[in-house]
Amino acid sequence: METNSIIELINSHRSIRKFSDEQLTSIQVETIVEAGRWAPTSHHVQAYSIIVVKDKEKKEKLAKLAGNQTYVETCPVFFVICADYYRLKQASDKHQQTFEVGEQEQVIVGAVDAALVAQNMLLAARSFGLGGVMIGGIRNDSEAVSTLLELPEFTFPVMGLCLGYPAQNPDQKPRLPHEAVVHYEQYDQTKIDEAITEYDLLMKQYYHERTQGKRSETWSEQMAAFLSTPKRPQVGSFIKKQGFLK
Repeated sequence: METNSIIELINSHRSIRKFSDEQLTSIQVETIVEAGRWAPTSHHVQAYSIIVVKDKEKKEKLAKLAGNQTYVETCPVFFVICADYYRLKQASDKHQQTFEVGEQEQVIVGAVDAALVAQNMLLAARSFGLGGVMIGGIRNDSEAVSTLLELPEFTFPVMGLCLGYPAQNPDQKPRLPHEAVVHYEQYDQTKIDEAITEYDLLMKQYYHERTQGKRSETWSEQMAAFLSTPKRPQVGSFIKKQGFLK
């Protein structure tokens, strides 16, 4: 494969959850946010907003709401990236047009827009030598997060992003084999079982070495357990409350 500095940056991704005391400059924060703003967006709707959180007390509250993830509190800057149709409602009202966000498509568009923004921001941060981790736990209690951040109707938090200077150097977690996720011309089911078996052996070794033998479960075991129970069922009802999925 060919490579360059951008490819190497992307392919060296690791989640960083421990940060030094060094703070980000206001210029760095604004540059990272600006990189997020230039992410691709569906139909130019730009259905996202970025909440920049530096206040210690507010980060502490968000850490608890996200499942007591302490790195939300200890990172220098925490971002909450939201799906946002509030501005679009205002645009519709301005031109006396009906406002149709009741179908699932608009929820998907908002979530995809937010995810693209977050990834741009993380890559921009890493170009400065920073590290970070995405926080799905921000959806554990979407209503409380929205109240804390004073989010209006037609918005919902999609993910958080911790950023700071790394104070750890974790090994890179292996990804699924190429054959399991990349298909040419059509989906090839015949390679999936073998690829999962191969990956299970790799991840079992990874966890064994990472935890000095305390963990040794395979990827498929982990995923089967994870998907055996509903996850954040309250998210759907909150999204409806905010004006979507009517």
